[in-house]
Amino acid sequence: MRILLLEDDRELGPWVAGGLREEGHVVDHFTNGKEALLASMGQEYDLLILDRMVPGLDGLAVLKSLRASKDTTPALFLTALGEVDSRVEGFEAGGDDYLTKPFAFVELSARVNALGRRREGSTEGAAEPTILRFGDLSLDLLARQCERQGQAIELMAKEFKLLEFFMRRPGRLITRTMLLEQVWDMSFDPTTSVVETHISRLRAKIDKPFGDDLIRTRRGEGYVFGR
Repeated sequence: MRILLLEDDRELGPWVAGGLREEGHVVDHFTNGKEALLASMGQEYDLLILDRMVPGLDGLAVLKSLRASKDTTPALFLTALGEVDSRVEGFEAGGDDYLTKPFAFVELSARVNALGRRREGSTEGAAEPTILRFGDLSLDLLARQCERQGQAIELMAKEFKLLEFFMRRPGRLITRTMLLEQVWDMSFDPTTSVVETHISRLRAKIDKPFGDDLIRTRRGEGYVFGR
């Protein structure tokens, strides 16, 4: 997706922009509301991520201006203003979602993807698939069964969750931090080797017996699932 990010915090802004780019999004990062408004009026975006309190023009005013011009681009407020009145004000201004600081990047990523699916016109309320497929690999989320080339593969609970995480994001860069937060519910820990250990076990089951690697390592970056 092409995302406009309005965030003036010198550390948070680049961190959010970098994380979204790692996930394959194109991000235009602005620290000034007036500049963000001008950009959004001259460029079509798939999603707006707006801080409430920024120089020039605050995020609320930016969104009100866009909605007044019939711009329906999904908008997510990313702000320290977490009181009920502030959230209501954001929704009434045309916001679609609201995330208060501090936050985990995986939660922001999940909300971005949800808004992206809405933007793409996914049928609202449609049932989530119960079987994930990629090539000759399938993962039955209800029966908790995995097969490749018609052969059953036994997975431990964490291996199953890890594979599900990968199969829901084919072709996208998955960082070690994302896996720790989402699969293990852990904060970043440079000393643990739990990710590497489980990925090695998963590869031994779904890749090596079939001579076709689906989980690839990008040195210094993370992992990519798919061909």
